[in-house]
Amino acid sequence: MGQRLTKIYTRTGDQGDTGLGDGQRVSKDDDRVEALGTVDELNSLIGLLLSETGDESIKKILTAIQHQLFELGGELSLPGKTLLQENWVEAMEQQLDKLNKPLGALKDFILPGGHRSAALCHLARSVCRRAERRLYTLSRSSEVTAVSLRYLNRLSDLLFVIARSLNQKQGCTDVLWKHEPPES
Repeated sequence: MGQRLTKIYTRTGDQGDTGLGDGQRVSKDDDRVEALGTVDELNSLIGLLLSETGDESIKKILTAIQHQLFELGGELSLPGKTLLQENWVEAMEQQLDKLNKPLGALKDFILPGGHRSAALCHLARSVCRRAERRLYTLSRSSEVTAVSLRYLNRLSDLLFVIARSLNQKQGCTDVLWKHEPPES
């Protein structure tokens, strides 16, 4: 591990720039910082989701994802560094298949909701999609690893299936979208 923080505030960012892991200073609204911040936001939401679910198999998956997202953050803060591993994407695909198998086939769109833990998972999924968009924006001006883009794409799928699984485990049905909204 690099340097340890002995003080939380440094005052070095008071003028609108921030330091990357390689020592480079960039604007706080730089595409790289936007991507990094959105990945951090996603990780925080997954932490909240972890506090809301008692399912140990889901907790194990989400905890691994938190560590992997931290690696992605490291990759983003150290331009040119590759930390994400392709086998993590493959492992997510296996988890997706396993979790999706007992769920009913989708015939309708699903609205975020149901059990609180499922609703939080849907929120994490939507932030994951934003993180993916931020990485694509960054990729137009800087090198971004292909595995990081695949990782976030697959993660949003996994979070969708986890949300459905959490609803099922809590005895809640998925909230199905209806073309004609219900009467109020």
